[in-house]
Amino acid sequence: MTSLTLSVSKELKKMMDEHPEINWSEVARQSITQKLTLLAKMDRLLKNSKLTEKDTIEIGRKVNKGITKHMN
Repeated sequence: MTSLTLSVSKELKKMMDEHPEINWSEVARQSITQKLTLLAKMDRLLKNSKLTEKDTIEIGRKVNKGITKHMN
């Protein structure tokens, strides 16, 4: 197994130290695994997409504008 070193803020470390019963390395492994699983699903979904990065930014802006309009 390969090792990975993470840097966290002093505040975060203090909060983590309040829960010594938690295996923080395992929490990090699970989080990384979940993120990679999500990225793999997104890659499969978008594999044949014709959208450009510019298209996705424009769609995102329209969605945000619609949400803002709906919330007001």
